[in-house]
Formats: sequence, structure tokens, C-alpha cells
Amino acid sequence: MAVLTSHGCWANGDDGSARNPFLARLSLSNFRNYARCSFALDGRPVVLTGRNGAGKTNILESISMLTPGRGLRSVPFADLARLTGDGGWAVSAHLSLNGDLVNLGTGQQAEAMRAANGRIVRIDGEQAGSSGALGDYLQVLWLIPAMDGLFAGPGSERRRFLDRMVASFDGAHRRRLNQFERAMRQRNRLLEMNERAARMFEAIESQMAEIGTAIAAARIEAVARLRSFDMRPAPPETGAFPHALLALEGTLEEALGEKPAVDVEDDYARMLAESRERDRAAGRTLIGPHRADLRVRHGPKDMPAELCSTGEQKALLIGLVLAHAKAVKDARGGLAPLLLLDEIAAHLDALRREALFEEIDQLGAQTWLTGTDEAVFAPLRERAQFFIIADGSVAEGARREDRHLSTG
Repeated sequence: MAVLTSHGCWANGDDGSARNPFLARLSLSNFRNYARCSFALDGRPVVLTGRNGAGKTNILESISMLTPGRGLRSVPFADLARLTGDGGWAVSAHLSLNGDLVNLGTGQQAEAMRAANGRIVRIDGEQAGSSGALGDYLQVLWLIPAMDGLFAGPGSERRRFLDRMVASFDGAHRRRLNQFERAMRQRNRLLEMNERAARMFEAIESQMAEIGTAIAAARIEAVARLRSFDMRPAPPETGAFPHALLALEGTLEEALGEKPAVDVEDDYARMLAESRERDRAAGRTLIGPHRADLRVRHGPKDMPAELCSTGEQKALLIGLVLAHAKAVKDARGGLAPLLLLDEIAAHLDALRREALFEEIDQLGAQTWLTGTDEAVFAPLRERAQFFIIADGSVAEGARREDRHLSTG
């Protein structure tokens, strides 16, 4: 039978019951400021402490590369290589999944051997066709300081945030986004060339209408999932992390609330045809899922998130990420995603830190937390693994041990 351990994770029982996925080992080679780094892990939360610039976020970034996409910083793959290395880099992990170990690996070859700008992905030693295959094994969610201005920033940032959430439920979402982007670039090119023949646009616009409607429908479904896990406490005013009221703004997203998808698709194709001259003047396509926005309100106050205080926005964002993690866990049959929380505790008071640690316990996910001060994570001392990060090396923390696990 499955047993709930003291740190909130479901351990495997004699009947082979599932436990939340976790990285049992993480290894880096020529990644950012790490020449080589490898350390063993279990399913408990992981706390990484060290001075600013020591490389804590780099470790979180390496974990994010074990999923589809460009990771938490969304930079070109070549930028991940160590400056004094040969231009290549590698990240590998032993993933504990349902009691079995799966070997995940990704990286880019040395610059002299590189045939393309993409990255290599291997699963149990076999090369995968794309990074999308990683999503079948591991889901990773993150919250980093760069996201603190999400609610008051440009809509493009909220749209990217939304699409990452959608992709955690729908593995085909990234592919649709890429297909739509390629088709839209083709249409924009025709506009730039001052092409006037309708037949040159029709096939492209039909493709954009089909894919764009599917993108909008997937976003609507994802938001509905999140609303089921909105962190609403009882009464709401007492919650450390207020629930969020979510709404989608967008031509297709709003239309799908009123019409069948087939009608929305036809309407969008017609709008694209009718807007060619306006789009030609603007130099780009002005209507479509690439212009949608995620609007967020502070639930207990019923106030737009962008008008809330900095502290309220941070608490609201944490609540939204935790709600997302719960929704992913539910969608994946009880298997929680990994959580990466960079510099998460520094700007929370003691009560909110305790509430966050309790939420992590309840979720049962292998959660990675970073900070400069080990003391703020003291409530986790008996429930987490602690590591000290310093200049490309990792050492055990919390118990004052000086033994280095790996050095660069």
C-alpha cells in the first residue's frame, strides 16, 4: 500500500503504488558556471543557498531544460555553455517515476561538432526526435523573480505564461503555436511583398483559422482547470495566497464562448481575408490568438491584479503557480510536477513562508527553493535536503558539513 511520508510524498508500497516523480540524481557538464556537478537527491524539497551570483538559478535552469522548450530564461541554447568550455553543454538526470528510474539527458555538442542550433535529447540512451518527448515523462513549473512584474507588464509576457500552463495539460499546444507562427510569417511576407492575389492567401489563412481556433480552445480549457484549483480559502480573507479570478481576452477566445468552434474558425478565416489591406498598412497580422491576454484579478478584493501592491501581486502569483501545480497533479493522475521557486522566500514574511512550506508539503512535489539566507528555510530543516552553492560547486548544508559532493 502507499504510505504518506513525513515530508508529504507518497512512497511506493508493496503493491507498487505510485509516488510523485522526483530527480534521484542531477548532473551538469559545462553548463553555465559549472564545469561538472553531480549530486544525489530524494523526493523531499531541495533548498539551495549561497551568495548572489554563485549559480543557484543556473541549477534551476538546468532542470527546466529537461522539459520541452527553452527553459526558464528562454535563451538561445548556445548561451547555456560555460564561457571557458568548448561551446557544448549537457544536463542529465535519473528520474524516479512510478518506482522506476528513467534516464533523461539533453545538451548541445561542442561548437566545432555542432551541425545545427538545436539541442540533443536522449531518453534511456535513445535519441528522441525533439524535446517534446520530455513532456511525456516530466512536468516542471517555475516561479522566478523576472516574473514578479507579470500582472503589470506587457500582454505578451502573460500570454507566454498562459501558454506554458496550457502546454502542461496539452502536449500538442507548443506544436500548434509553432505552426501558427510559421503560417502567420508566411502571410505577413505576402503582405510585405504587396501580393494582391486572393488565392495566395486563402490556404494560409485557412490554416491559421484552424490552428488558431484550436489554440484558443486549449487556452479556455486550461483556464477552466485552474479555476477548479484557485487556492480559495475559507473565508478567503484569511488566506496567505489569495485566489485569482482569471479571464481571457481575445477575439477567438471570446467568440468560443458564444459559438461552436467550426463557426469561429470560419469567422476568423473571413476576418483575415477582410483585414488584408489594414494588415498590409500595419505591416503585420492584427487579429488572432497571438494578441490574446490573460487578465487576473485579486479574488478577495475583486481588484485588477496590476493595481494591487507589490506584496499582494507576489502572493497572488504564488497562489496561481500553486493552483497550477495542483491542477497538473490532478490531470496527471495524482503525479505532481517538479516546482522551481527561485528566491521565493526573501520577500515573504514569516507567516507567508510557513504557509508556502505547508502548501509544498501538501502538494508532495519535489520542490526546489533558492535563497541567500539558509535561516529563512529553517522550518524545512527536517523535511528537506539542503545544499550550499559556491562558484560551481555543491556541498551539503543545514548540518554544517564541509564535505563537497562535487566541484568544478
